[in-house]
Amino acid sequence: MTPFTKRVLEIIQGIPEGQVMTYGQIAGLAGSPRGARQVVRILHSSSGKYGLPWHRVVNARGEIAVRQEEGRMLQMLYLRDEGVEVDDSGQLDLDRWRFIPHGE
Repeated sequence: MTPFTKRVLEIIQGIPEGQVMTYGQIAGLAGSPRGARQVVRILHSSSGKYGLPWHRVVNARGEIAVRQEEGRMLQMLYLRDEGVEVDDSGQLDLDRWRFIPHGE
C-alpha cells in the first residue's frame, strides 16, 4: 500500500458522522492536491475491505457523484440518517456539512 493510499484511508475513516468531505479535499490532505480521481478509485476498491464510510464523500459541488441509481439512493439515505440535509437531486450545502480537520 502506498503512503498516499494509506493516508486517504485514514482521512476517510476520520470523517465524523453527519459531515462530509470532498474527493479533492481528501486528496489534498493526503498530499496530492490533484489526486481526486485516485481517491475515487481507492474509495471504490477499498470501502468494503476497510469498512470506510464511503457515503460521507461527495464531489466539489456538494453533490453525490454516484451515478448508479441504487448506490445514489443508498448514499442519500445514509447521509439523511446521519442528519445531513440532502435534496432529492443529491445536492447538499458544503458550507454547512463539510468536515474541516484541524490544520487544513
